[in-house]
Amino acid sequence: MNLTARPGTVAAPSLTPGTSMLKLSNGRQGLLHVPPGEVSGLVIALHGAGGQARSVLDLLRSDADRRGLVLLAPASAGSTWAALHRGPDPDGPAVDSALQSVFRAHSFNPATIAVAGFSDGASYAITLGLANGNLLRKVVAFSPGFQVADRRQGRPEFFITHGIHDEVLPIGRTSHRLVASLRADGYDVTYREFDGGHVVPAKYATEGMQWAAGRAPN
Repeated sequence: MNLTARPGTVAAPSLTPGTSMLKLSNGRQGLLHVPPGEVSGLVIALHGAGGQARSVLDLLRSDADRRGLVLLAPASAGSTWAALHRGPDPDGPAVDSALQSVFRAHSFNPATIAVAGFSDGASYAITLGLANGNLLRKVVAFSPGFQVADRRQGRPEFFITHGIHDEVLPIGRTSHRLVASLRADGYDVTYREFDGGHVVPAKYATEGMQWAAGRAPN
């Protein structure tokens, strides 16, 4: 789960506004969405189990556009992200190579690179953030289940939300434990609970992108 891609200076930026497809090294198609105005940062957006790149892009796009955030939405080779099951992992290298292609097309401030996800995508976001905190400075996790980072690097910050009536990933066995563990290890965690199930309320999608863009949620 070591991501080697790093942003650098690009003399002739070539990102164009809109959504385009990316061929991934794991055999899937990802999506890249560039906001219509000035670019302020990049968010890797990870879908949940059984989901697709389009689902998480649709969830975050309007809020990302308002804040100038590019969305890179890869797709897992299988029904979910392979690293979560500690087996062969074609998805990590696919994310890494996609990041490299984006970094070749635009200059990003290293402090503006984040990762976000829902459900299994949130678990993978936390895992990637812990293992690659020198690159992924901010982690937005909507209804995560667990993390399986095999190493820790840097000091990423976390924004976590979870519904108190979640029956897919019950909050007592997931976010309550994750948040307590992260805080005990000294990580900065912004945590929100809401009266709902295994969903991402629009309010928290907005807050998550606002936080990822470096602005404190209202």
